[in-house]
Amino acid sequence: LQLVESGGGLVESGGSLRLSCAVSGGASDRSWAIGWFRQAPGKEREGVACISDSSHASNYADSVKGRFTISRDNSKNEVYLQMNSLKPEDTGVYYCAAVDEDSGAVWYLMYGYDYWGQGTQVTVTS
Repeated sequence: LQLVESGGGLVESGGSLRLSCAVSGGASDRSWAIGWFRQAPGKEREGVACISDSSHASNYADSVKGRFTISRDNSKNEVYLQMNSLKPEDTGVYYCAAVDEDSGAVWYLMYGYDYWGQGTQVTVTS
């Protein structure tokens, strides 16, 4: 499975960005939940949001609830992260990652994910 992120950039506080994760490859008989993680300099990578494959059920970190929305378009094999009301503390490298949704992995823990993209930088200025 290959994942490629895009859409990062520099934005002022209060602004918006939409990240995309293009997913390709992988066995068609497996369902892949896709998570978005971020990592700020000197900090651990943290889970931001996750969306399942089958039901499109979503989960969010408390720090982004009400501001970020995760969605997916399986016909295009893409997952999106709409980020509104951005804050300087949202700055970091954002990664998308895939996990077999039948694996039982906890969505916000990076160690359960099988495949990762290369990341895209998001910088929010005050």
